[in-house]
Amino acid sequence: MYLSPRHAEIIQMAKDHGRVLVDDLATHFNVTPQTIRKDLNDLCDQRLLSRIHGGALFPSGIENLEYEARRKIAADEKEAIGLAAARLIPDNASLFINIGTTTESVSKALLDHTGLMVITNNINVANRMRIYPSIEVVIAGGVVRGSDGGVVGEAAVDFIRQFKVDYAVIGASAIDHDGALLDFDFREVKVAQAIIANARHVILVSDRTKFERTAPVRIGHLSQVNTFITDRCDIPSVRKICQEAEVQLIETSLS
Repeated sequence: MYLSPRHAEIIQMAKDHGRVLVDDLATHFNVTPQTIRKDLNDLCDQRLLSRIHGGALFPSGIENLEYEARRKIAADEKEAIGLAAARLIPDNASLFINIGTTTESVSKALLDHTGLMVITNNINVANRMRIYPSIEVVIAGGVVRGSDGGVVGEAAVDFIRQFKVDYAVIGASAIDHDGALLDFDFREVKVAQAIIANARHVILVSDRTKFERTAPVRIGHLSQVNTFITDRCDIPSVRKICQEAEVQLIETSLS
């Protein structure tokens, strides 16, 4: 399949960052937004991208984004979400933190807390928090996933089930408009389900780009969490689920 140099660069940018926006591309290539819209429509017709309002996504159902690239997506929003989650968690609490770039932002925001017991299947979280003497870090055993340092598998599930903690901080690769929480790796999903089942208060942290993505494996449903922290939720069905299930919705862009 022949791609023009601009089309090839757009594909690479989408692959690196997860999505591309019309206005940003128009500025980058010094062309009109109408030209970029035609480019995106052509690439979507070839099923190389998926169209969203104002831009396009690299098809996440085919290839999950590389972990370092995902760190850069909505980085400021993730930081704000992390700070909001940390404010809900008091000193001297026990908590789970699972795999994800947004949950890592929460772990960073928790570093000024004291007396925490943190149980995690995320090597990056453990490595960040272990050097603070006021925080006890317990890491799950199991298979270490090379792509992101996540510990997954049945051994990790069995380990998690030994605990009953005050809080769980979880993420998701995608949130469907019907409230389904989705991910890519069934082994990771099993760990996340065990985390949800063994926490008194579940905090879901996710920026709004997760509403634009899809993934094949179901973690659970939004109604199973107690608090949902995002930068902004413009999906009426999701807001309705939060209201009906008494899920506290915190939007950091409004605070």
